[in-house]
Amino acid sequence: MDYFKKVILGLMIFTSTGSFAQTNYERSMQAMMKGDYKTAAMQLEKADAKTPDNARVLQMLGYSYFQNHEYEKCIATYSRLLNIKPTEVSAYYYRGIARLKIANDPKESLNTMRENFYQASLKDFTKAIEINGDEDAQMFQNRGLAYKDYAIFRSFKAKRKEDKAACITLFNNSIADFQKVLTLQPLRKDIIDWVTYDKAQIASLK
Repeated sequence: MDYFKKVILGLMIFTSTGSFAQTNYERSMQAMMKGDYKTAAMQLEKADAKTPDNARVLQMLGYSYFQNHEYEKCIATYSRLLNIKPTEVSAYYYRGIARLKIANDPKESLNTMRENFYQASLKDFTKAIEINGDEDAQMFQNRGLAYKDYAIFRSFKAKRKEDKAACITLFNNSIADFQKVLTLQPLRKDIIDWVTYDKAQIASLK
């Protein structure tokens, strides 16, 4: 699934309601079509203030925050959306990526919180797969990357045998997801390279 197209399609079919000012909609629409997500976010924030709990506004606002690299706001917005629409796959997808990006950037997250972000990211991708089925290569790819990154993070401090075994399990989970991608999209060199990388990391931990 192309989640970018899904979000834009959602925007295109978003018609004005009595509680959402048409001018805010038009401006956010125009801004998003131009790739101006800062303006889009500003207009959508105004709409959100007028119509809290409007699922379409929250979806577009969360996506705008994501494009602006405002990941904490993105997470908070998609969490609000999921309270309204608990089966919205795109919300789990973008929230999962946002959480992974924070986990991978120590500047954005206290070191003690990074593990929580990795785990939360994995839960988001897993939930999305549970809802969306097992034919979405993009979702398995991102969960595979999340498993890999989490395993690398844990491996830095893995000294005991059981800690190394836990890292190996995470790398194996990553490989399983990447193999699923290859089943759906054979011969992808980037995924083959990640499988090779995971296997090399496992060997280094034994």
